[in-house]
Amino acid sequence: MIYESDKDNSLFDDEQIMRTYAKDIEKETERKTAERMIRKGKMTLEEIADYVPSLSFEKLKEIEAEVMQLA
Repeated sequence: MIYESDKDNSLFDDEQIMRTYAKDIEKETERKTAERMIRKGKMTLEEIADYVPSLSFEKLKEIEAEVMQLA
């Protein structure tokens, strides 16, 4: 038997999952944007940080190292 409170918990869980998924997609998009900017080489990491503020400067340095390894 499904109780009304179980439906509410399930709905909350679904909403929470969707919010988490949306945040993950947003983070991945921001990372890919930073990667493209780094590959272009026209901006400093400080400038990129202004356009992608959700990524720390340390994270941008890590991404830069990864991009340079692949190049």
